[in-house]
Amino acid sequence: ELIRRHDRRLFKVAQYIVQNAHDAEDVVQDSFLKAFQGLAQFREESKFSTWMIRIVVNHALMKVRQRRNGNHLAIEETNGRGENPAPLEICDVRIDPEQALHAAQVKLRLQRAVKELNPVFRAVFVLRDVQGLSIAETAAALKISVPLVKTRLLRARLRLRQRLSIYFGDAHWPAASRVATARIFRAAV
Repeated sequence: ELIRRHDRRLFKVAQYIVQNAHDAEDVVQDSFLKAFQGLAQFREESKFSTWMIRIVVNHALMKVRQRRNGNHLAIEETNGRGENPAPLEICDVRIDPEQALHAAQVKLRLQRAVKELNPVFRAVFVLRDVQGLSIAETAAALKISVPLVKTRLLRARLRLRQRLSIYFGDAHWPAASRVATARIFRAAV
């Protein structure tokens, strides 16, 4: 029951941090195993979901560090010749192709901008602005102070604003606010 209830949300958190669906699946699976093994240590001072997010974030950041240190080999989905065997997404024929292309380009730019964030900024941004956790829940999940969450979140938003204003212009970014950042990000994802 717990796995079913939290699996999708935890997968999204992991995927935003590790930037790879296969690694995200591994992170979530390892996190559930770790949580199950440490269930007796869970103190009900915080919500179960906050505890699980903390475990996922830790595992995801470890995966990023391993990859950065060269201890991890990423395997891409290919047909053996270095080509993708089939399209990963099939377009809805009811959608205008031009609109679909524009939406795909916007989504790709946003994903790249988030991927380019430092992992500590990315984790705060994803938990707060994408997953919708409160500042306090984000701080608890990352085991950092509330002021540090606010600082990292502001820096993440400013970096995203700087990277994305090239494509979208400053009119779409009235301030480095949660509403502006989340609205633009969610519109494309």
